[in-house]
Amino acid sequence: MQLTLFKTMWGHEGSAESAVIQATQKSFDGIEGPAPSDPTAARDFAAQMQDNGLDYIAEITTAGSYVPERNASLQAHLDEFERKLDDSLMMEPLFITCLGGCDAWPEAMSIEFFTRAMEISASANIETSFETHRSRSMFNPWVTERIVAELPNIKLTCDYSHWCVVCERLMDTELDTLKRLSKHAHHIHARVGYEQGAQVPHPAAPEYEYALRAHQSWWEMIWLEQNEQGRELTTMTPEFGPDGYLQSTPFDEEPVADLWDLNCWMAEEERGHLAHWLSAKSQSQPQLPTR
Repeated sequence: MQLTLFKTMWGHEGSAESAVIQATQKSFDGIEGPAPSDPTAARDFAAQMQDNGLDYIAEITTAGSYVPERNASLQAHLDEFERKLDDSLMMEPLFITCLGGCDAWPEAMSIEFFTRAMEISASANIETSFETHRSRSMFNPWVTERIVAELPNIKLTCDYSHWCVVCERLMDTELDTLKRLSKHAHHIHARVGYEQGAQVPHPAAPEYEYALRAHQSWWEMIWLEQNEQGRELTTMTPEFGPDGYLQSTPFDEEPVADLWDLNCWMAEEERGHLAHWLSAKSQSQPQLPTR
C-alpha cells in the first residue's frame, strides 16, 4: 500500500501557482482545497496541477465556511453542496471531502442530509467522503457511529484531532468505536490534537509525543482496514492550520511555528511511519515453507 500526500490550501496565503510549486518541491502528490468559484481560475488551477503531475481533492463546506451558519436549513446545506460540487467537478478531483451538516441538528436530520448528499454525489459519478469535524454533524465519535450504523455505505474523512478537544481526552478511551469506524475511513487529515485543543504547537515537541503516537496508532487502524480491503493507495493531508489553531505568543501574537514547516514535517513523518508499519506487518506475517 502506497501513501499519497496532499498539500492543504487551508492557510496558504500565496497564489495557486505558488501552491503548486510548494507541493512539487516537497514531493507532495497533490493538493486539497476548495475549488475556485470562478470557472477560469478553476480551469487554470487544474491545468497547473495536471502539468506538474499533481492530483486534486476538492473540499466542500456547506452553509458557511468551516463553522456552519447556525440557522441554515437542511435544504440550504444541500443546495450549497450541489453548487460547490458542480464547481469542483470542473477540476476533475479524485474525490470530494465535505464538511457537512450541523452539530445542533437532531441525528435524524443529519442522516437525511448525508443520505441526500450521497445521492447527489452518485448522480454526479463522484465519491464524497464526509469529515469528522467540530461544529458539524460528525462532531463526536458516538454520534458518528450512530449515523454510520444507519448509512453503511458512507465514507469518512477522519480527522480525530477534533474529537480530542470536543471530548477533552485522547480517543484511546474509544478504541472499539474507532475500530468500527475504520471500515468507513476513506481519507485522513493528519493533524495532531490533544485534550485541550485540536492542534498541538508542534508534533515533534517531546511534550506532545504522547499525542502524536496516539494519533499514529489510530491511523494504523485505518491502514490495517484499508490494507485488508485491498486498497493500493491511502490518501492523507497534513492539515495543521491557522485561524486560532496555530498558537501564538501573548501580546505580540507571533506564531509559535511556521505553518508550512509543520505540514512538511508531518508529511515526512508519515512517509516514514507507513513504511515502518508496512515493514513490521510484513515481518509478522507467517512465512510459507520453501522447498
